Amino acid sequence: MPEVETADKANRFHALHKRGRIFVLPNPWDIGTAKILAALGFEALATTSAGYAFSQGRVDWVGEVGRDEALAHAREIVQATSLPVSADLENGFGESPETVAETVKLAAAMGLAGCTIEDTSGDPEKPIYDKNLAIERIAAGAEAAAKLDRRFILTARAENYLHARPDLDDTLERLTGYEAVGADVLYAPGLPDLDSIKKVCASVTKPVNVVAGIGLAGVTLAELEQAGVTRVSVGSSLARTALGAMLGAAQEIRDHGTFTAFESAASFSEIEQLIRSGSIARIRQ
Repeated sequence: MPEVETADKANRFHALHKRGRIFVLPNPWDIGTAKILAALGFEALATTSAGYAFSQGRVDWVGEVGRDEALAHAREIVQATSLPVSADLENGFGESPETVAETVKLAAAMGLAGCTIEDTSGDPEKPIYDKNLAIERIAAGAEAAAKLDRRFILTARAENYLHARPDLDDTLERLTGYEAVGADVLYAPGLPDLDSIKKVCASVTKPVNVVAGIGLAGVTLAELEQAGVTRVSVGSSLARTALGAMLGAAQEIRDHGTFTAFESAASFSEIEQLIRSGSIARIRQ
């Protein structure tokens, strides 16, 4: 991909975080879903480690998908559309700050406009890195990003709430630590309610990402914007929604011998228009 195009994508992604209103960063899991989401009018995309793992018949756990494979998948998404893409790169594929820095460099080389690095260790006995090490890892990633010849949005992710550690104070200390060492976006998936999201947003000055589809039932985009959120991703939720529809249809066939679930399927023409022309089709209301 030409450097000019890569830099333009990076600049557009940076601008989305600075324009003063919330935006949605949906997560495709393959080339087809990337094209469809782009055609529907979204302004940027992000990969999903879980969605991709499921599509490959694997589970979403640190180490199930290696760095080379994850980056190759990210490059496919980058090349699928003209939109900026951020990659879910789990824990950076290694414990050391040096490994995180190398992962950021490789991510930029794939044409990505940014990436997310989390503080999950992959060790079931001790799933979250010690806070000081976690901050050092983000510092190394931020330093690597700063040395690039274009913009690169580094998102730092605090994983406490996804690993049975509902400690908001520690989460805030991690997020403010990540901000202090150069993270561009702060992200704590699994926050339980709008009050905790408001507290996070009030505690940092950098943009905050919130994931839809993990808790927060009934919360709207408008409410998240009012709470101070800049960016909303959906993680594996679109992939799981698609799989849920497939499971329901398959179970209906198996258990009842009927096919009524297919009545809500997208039509060939809808899918073809989105994929081939990249235009916004008239989707069922």
